[in-house]
Amino acid sequence: MTSPAPRHVVLAYSGGLDTSVAIRWIHEKYGSEVTALSVDVGQEGELTGALDRARRNGAREARLVDAKETFVTEFLWPALAANALYQGVYPLSTALARPLIARTLAETAIALGADAVAHGCTGKGNDQVRFDVALQTLAPQLTILAPVREWNMNREDEIRYAKDHGVEIRATTESPYSVDENLWGRSIEGGRLEDPDAPPPEEIFDWTGHPSDWPKSPEELEVEFEEGIPVAVGGKRLGPVDLVREMNRRAGRHGVGRIDHVEDRVVGIKSRENYECPGAVALLEAHRALETLVLPRELQQFKAGVDRRFADLVYEGGWFGPLRAALSAFVDATQSVVTGVVTLRLFQGSVRAVGRRSEFSLLSPELATYGTADRFPHEYAVGFIHLYGLPNRLAHAKGAKSKAERGRRGSAAREVPGAA
Repeated sequence: MTSPAPRHVVLAYSGGLDTSVAIRWIHEKYGSEVTALSVDVGQEGELTGALDRARRNGAREARLVDAKETFVTEFLWPALAANALYQGVYPLSTALARPLIARTLAETAIALGADAVAHGCTGKGNDQVRFDVALQTLAPQLTILAPVREWNMNREDEIRYAKDHGVEIRATTESPYSVDENLWGRSIEGGRLEDPDAPPPEEIFDWTGHPSDWPKSPEELEVEFEEGIPVAVGGKRLGPVDLVREMNRRAGRHGVGRIDHVEDRVVGIKSRENYECPGAVALLEAHRALETLVLPRELQQFKAGVDRRFADLVYEGGWFGPLRAALSAFVDATQSVVTGVVTLRLFQGSVRAVGRRSEFSLLSPELATYGTADRFPHEYAVGFIHLYGLPNRLAHAKGAKSKAERGRRGSAAREVPGAA
């Protein structure tokens, strides 16, 4: 039995090519009214004029929800606490924004009495998984439309469709890049970037400037944390949104955060991705450095596995699942002592921690020093080493005995006439 066409669709609207043509396509295919919903997660220039374009392109209504602070406090800070890097490289900027946008989309559709939601994701990208899984989890009663996935158009087809149907867009065939931006970073794909052997052109970068403009001297910058959350930069306390923006500015000025990565998508294909995440890369470096000072070895080792699983789950669209919630609960329990100050050195595209201090430091100067203040009980080392190496000695002795016995049996077999 065919489902009835939706009456009212709330579209996750970015102002870009895919969602701009989706307004007209939904109206033509289903005869539905469309409300365009833009969720501000710090994309700044991308939203300029977007709502007006949505109305001119046929949306019944265009709404904007300012979710920047929610994005930082409910999504970025938990990811930072988990040192979240997908495949050890990507700070999950786009992946972290999708569950918040999906949640806002579902809440708005329910509030407006809409019977469907829509997004502009393709059939082979990660975002379709993130949106669909989140929406099915949070609002299973809503129909999910994915116009680009359903009609299987490429960017050139969409640009031609927009021209033929009088849809106002900003994308052109001369500028084929697809850019997604939020407070945690920019992702850039398309055009020549699809060739993993082609160096990315300088024109794709916006937050990190041109290498010729990077300062010729390093800058040292202090970042202060309270229970795993950054609260001050350069000695100045800042709110969550302003702090991330300040780190983007300070680290981006030095070219920090350019990422060129061949990654494995959720649907099983590899793709070449380019990112700019200056603030995220710098803050992750600082947070990891502080954890090494205040967390015991066993906890650090176990948490590293939790951190990797957390990053994979977020990338794969599992934010609203019970495992992600459980992992976050564990991570939260480790952060009560992650309080202190880290000094970062920013220089020519790189960032590294060069200093860290904390009232919860587990580094004891009296035990670590080789100077006259040394209080380490050296006489205990011999007994410790004896016990520490005992399992290896036993295993080696047993292995040598077994090898010798196998050798004797082999010799005896060779001495028996006709033995194989």
